[in-house]
Amino acid sequence: MTRILLISIMLFSASAVHAQTEPIIIRIFFDGGSYYMRYKHIIEMDQAIDSIADVNKYQITIYSHTDNIGGKRYNEWLSMMRSHSVVQQLVAKDIAEELIIVKDFGEEDPLYSNTNYGGLMGNRRVDLILWPVVL
Repeated sequence: MTRILLISIMLFSASAVHAQTEPIIIRIFFDGGSYYMRYKHIIEMDQAIDSIADVNKYQITIYSHTDNIGGKRYNEWLSMMRSHSVVQQLVAKDIAEELIIVKDFGEEDPLYSNTNYGGLMGNRRVDLILWPVVL
C-alpha cells in the first residue's frame, strides 16, 4: 500500500490596493501512522510558499494533528514527528526555525469525527498557517 500525502491549499487573495489581511492555510494530510512527506508533495508545498511575495511578512504557525488510533502517547509522538517534517522543509527553504511556532495537538481537538474513515483521514494532518503581520 502506498503512502498517500495530500496537500490542499487554500489561498485567500487580496487586491493589489490592499495588504494581505487573511491567513494563508496549507493543509498537509498524512496516511495513518505516517509522518513521511513524499517528494511530490514537498514540491507542492514549496510552490505554495514560493507563491508568497515576502514570506517574512507572515507569522508562521504549524498545528499538527492525528486521529485517535494508537493511544495518547503514540499520537503525541506522531504529531510531533509530523510537525518536525514540515519544519524541516521550511528550514530547507531558508525560513528561520525561530520564526516558526509549533503546536502539536496529537489526538486532542479533532476537526472531524474519529468514528468514520473520512474523519480519521481528515484528522491526520498538519495545518501550516501564515498569518500576515500587520504593522
